Amino acid sequence: MLIMSCAYTGRLIEVKTEADSNDITEHAHSDKSGPYLCTVCNKRYRTKHQLTRHRVVHTGKYKCTECGKYFHHNAALKIHSRVHSGEKPFECNVCCKLFTTAGSLVVHSRIHSGEKPYKCRMCDKAFSECSQLVKHMRVHTGDKPYKCHTCDKTFSWCGSLSSHMRVHTGEKPYKCDLCAKAFSRSGSLKKHMVVHTGERPYKCHVCDKPFSQSSDLVKHLIVHTGDKPYKCHVCNKTFSWSVSLKNHIRIHVGDKP
Repeated sequence: MLIMSCAYTGRLIEVKTEADSNDITEHAHSDKSGPYLCTVCNKRYRTKHQLTRHRVVHTGKYKCTECGKYFHHNAALKIHSRVHSGEKPFECNVCCKLFTTAGSLVVHSRIHSGEKPYKCRMCDKAFSECSQLVKHMRVHTGDKPYKCHTCDKTFSWCGSLSSHMRVHTGEKPYKCDLCAKAFSRSGSLKKHMVVHTGERPYKCHVCDKPFSQSSDLVKHLIVHTGDKPYKCHVCNKTFSWSVSLKNHIRIHVGDKP
């Protein structure tokens, strides 16, 4: 990272070098299931490099008087101090939004310019932030670094793990303002809202019949395709819908509907 004087304001700014951009892919996020343990604060990391970068907060020469974190360079400490002071010296010349670091302003400016400099070498998708590319690459690699400490299920994204944890905690933070029903996922709330709005955004391309849920459209399409994907394991009879198979199974087990 280079510390330079801004040509417009005269203020000192930090400029990321190419090496800094490469380091973003190894950005040190704490991971409860990581194999590398910090013996000072007991945080865990997925790679040794992440742990090494983290240790700076304990071993650096320059100490933050507010939170006790350490930094190897005084310039880095000054930048960090803005977290406590609330100072945001970098302003977007399009929407006037303020930022703590020059790097944050650079990333934000891509919202206005549409620039996407981080390109996937596997599928040519492009992203405005390096961290977005890192997350996207898991689609190709199958990497699932986020592990549930309760049931050991793994996930590719931190958000997916957070949503999954509500299965164990029973938390339902997404509440309907109209009927007070609550949901563990924002997507579930969005689906529920069509009960109140009457919206039917999913339309059959064959007969134009509209549906409120995509799953209902999928079931409806069987009417046109004649597909019968549900097969009885006893007599091999096939059915278009799972409920039809379920009712049929009762013939074999003697269960009354």
